[in-house]
Amino acid sequence: MRLDYRIILDYVSPKSKVLDLGCGDGTLLSLLIREKSCRGTGIELSEESIYKCVEKGISVSHGDLDSGLSDYSDKRFDYIILNESLQQVLNPKKVLIESLRVGKNIIVGIPNFCYWRARLQIFFRGRVPVTSELPYEWYDTPNLRFLSLKDFRYFCQENSITILKEVGLSQNQIISVRPNLFANNGLFLLTK
Repeated sequence: MRLDYRIILDYVSPKSKVLDLGCGDGTLLSLLIREKSCRGTGIELSEESIYKCVEKGISVSHGDLDSGLSDYSDKRFDYIILNESLQQVLNPKKVLIESLRVGKNIIVGIPNFCYWRARLQIFFRGRVPVTSELPYEWYDTPNLRFLSLKDFRYFCQENSITILKEVGLSQNQIISVRPNLFANNGLFLLTK
């Protein structure tokens, strides 16, 4: 199992109501339902991924995260998950604020664009980095926002969002020392 999925499973309490924004093929939701007895649903833009969710028996809606969560009442879910999807939306602040309205806790997983290998590629090659974690060229990337773990911490501080837990990840390991430099991904558990 992917390390980020294991950590998310640890963050989520049993029998919780979960909304996975950008749920992909439903693998994480399936794990939460099976391992934690959660009631989960997802929102996904890709029709191909929606079909995979349906094959797994996952409840999923077709939607664009930027269009908001206005159909959901305040604190309807125990957890909102934005794992590897926040950097792909047009208005991440709006998506996060709406997620905090709809969910009691938010789990955000982001790629760290200030990972040391990416920094070296920019410095020595003078080009936008392409790594195994960020395998896209500048013209075909789904990522619209390029942020670091430090940027995300500052964003949370400026918007009065409480970080309950934070972990840096790299090569299927937890990074404790200088995660903004040595982690290629970060996971945050947030509340308002």
